[in-house]
Amino acid sequence: MIIRSLCRAVLVWCIPLLFINASCKKEAKNQLPGVTEQTARFTNPLLESAPDPWVFQKDSVYYYLHTLGNRIEIRKTGKMSRLKDAVPVTVFNAPASGGNSRDIWAPELFFLNGKWYIYYTGSDGNDREHRMWVLENASPDPTQGTWIDKGRLVTQPTDLWSIDATIFQQDTTLYMIWSGRPFAGGNDDLTQNLYISRMSNPYTLTGPTVKMAAPENEWEKRGFPVNEGPEILRSPSGKTFVVYSGSYCGDDRYGLGLISLKEAGDPMDVKSWTKMPTPVFTGLASANAFGVGHNGFFKSKDGKEDWIIYHANSAAGQGCGNARNVRIQKFSWNADGLPVFGEPVATGLAITVPSGE
Repeated sequence: MIIRSLCRAVLVWCIPLLFINASCKKEAKNQLPGVTEQTARFTNPLLESAPDPWVFQKDSVYYYLHTLGNRIEIRKTGKMSRLKDAVPVTVFNAPASGGNSRDIWAPELFFLNGKWYIYYTGSDGNDREHRMWVLENASPDPTQGTWIDKGRLVTQPTDLWSIDATIFQQDTTLYMIWSGRPFAGGNDDLTQNLYISRMSNPYTLTGPTVKMAAPENEWEKRGFPVNEGPEILRSPSGKTFVVYSGSYCGDDRYGLGLISLKEAGDPMDVKSWTKMPTPVFTGLASANAFGVGHNGFFKSKDGKEDWIIYHANSAAGQGCGNARNVRIQKFSWNADGLPVFGEPVATGLAITVPSGE
């Protein structure tokens, strides 16, 4: 009797422990490497050697691109914090010669009128010949299907040096904003302004070309006067901003500026745009962030958070090359409806993943 009682007692205690142990093993198996049970976290940088990052979000999927120089790749992921696990798919290889055979820079992906479009910079290797180009794909998935070369985007009425195209729609009109120099060729002026033009379709500029901003503040003239990498940001209330990069990209003080569009303003009227005199996001040596810029934006998977994606060098003096790596961090909005980006988050610091991941 005593032995039977002891056995029953052992079974009463052991059976729950067996279930608990099995449950713990199952939970541990389901966790990602380096992710804690309490809160999933990640660290910057997400990718090394990834200048000019861009993200387009459609439904629950993120499509990521960056400058590679001789080709364009797309990474497809459901979790931005796990970008490094996404397998890149090459969708364009530069031809052996011609106006888009070299310097394939700053590709941006958009879904317009039921088709996918990639806007990118290309040249024949001669700096004076940098221009904007566009690809088109009718596949529901931009990593599949056939990409068709729709040719060069020609600015009107003068064919200007141009890079860093981005697209936005205001009401029913499609616009392109880009960085350009005020000449078609044969000029040594390296000043880069921001220009805007209407579009009759996703691959045709109708003109006229309007200069909407110029590097006029001291912080925009380091190295040489530059406004580039324009990106559209919409506030929760629907206000339209252009967040752009200022100064030479190889300068450690390269940073982000902000231009706001007046409510109900005409994007083609330069008076509708107001530029803030000081930068809104700059490097931070203690965070290993130098030359921060060329950004983009995305929402968290559940749509509750706003995130910025940008590149930076991890050490001073690394210049405007492949040392630039890609980083993301959450940002907020102030009572005036302006974005608050704060300071760069230090490399290696654990950050909570975007909500919904």
